[in-house]
Amino acid sequence: MIIVTGGAGFLGSAIVWGLNRRGVDDILVVDNLGCTEKWKNLVGLRYRDYVHKDEFAQRLRNSPWAEPVEAVIHMGACSSTTERDADYLMRNNVEYSKLVCRFALEQGARFVYASSAATYGDGGLGFEDDDALLDRLSPLNMYGYSKHLFDLWVREEGLLDAVAGLKFFNVFGPNEYHKGEMRSVVCKAVAEIAATDELRLFCSHRPDYAHGEQQRDFVYVEDCVEVVLWLLENTAVGGIFNVGTGRSRTWNDLARAVFAAMGREPRIRYIPMPEAIREKYQYYTCASMAKLRSRGCTVPFRSLEEAVTRYVQDFLLQGPAYLRSR
Repeated sequence: MIIVTGGAGFLGSAIVWGLNRRGVDDILVVDNLGCTEKWKNLVGLRYRDYVHKDEFAQRLRNSPWAEPVEAVIHMGACSSTTERDADYLMRNNVEYSKLVCRFALEQGARFVYASSAATYGDGGLGFEDDDALLDRLSPLNMYGYSKHLFDLWVREEGLLDAVAGLKFFNVFGPNEYHKGEMRSVVCKAVAEIAATDELRLFCSHRPDYAHGEQQRDFVYVEDCVEVVLWLLENTAVGGIFNVGTGRSRTWNDLARAVFAAMGREPRIRYIPMPEAIREKYQYYTCASMAKLRSRGCTVPFRSLEEAVTRYVQDFLLQGPAYLRSR
């Protein structure tokens, strides 16, 4: 059995889809569906069972686990960068992750978990996934801090060689539709362009960046899935790794790619960035991929234009459509 926490979410459901494509369907999906639309991500995927995350945690604490577990892919977390309830993030992103990690190791199972590029803060120290830099990182928001705390715990427990943590950069692609304002700009842009024939982007509030020239490492979700699957096959590879394309592109580049995929001429309007996020805004991110590559991972990453075209034309303009295994 493979357990995927957050298995109905964006990355988690995409990983279930990727496992299905490899012929794997002995999967336990752990999540909290609540009143969200996440359930739609599971339609058309193959898995053995679903269990609520609280019930799963209770089972881990109170009952011996009877079945062999091959791997635990821990994508379950609060991923909102604007979440202000710090106690909730500590419980959900840190303590819960410790519980799941300990369980995986007790089972002799492969443990792969989601960290985040948000741990790098303003990028003043760069974006090198060097273990020696962990103590010096200063995240800009509580979400990033919660992810950073778990990374530090993994190191302090001496688990860096035993588990694999993934610092995902700006991931976009199908199955993110339930995320509301936390959806990617690509996802939101298609609806906005269809309705208004233009796309709004944030102004820059720094003199060294022109409007729309703020930069991100945008990475497509299907490529991220391939990295996770590679780590499942290469169980001797441990550590905390960046997952991005290794290329930084501007929001203007992304906007032009969306307009092109929709067959429209670019019309971009710049609006002031909300003051609440100005001091916590990253103007530049770019994943250093040398560490993962040095371990033998040769998974290719689509260019921004290739990824946006696939997402827009094959999914967003089709409903939107979901990743389906059947």
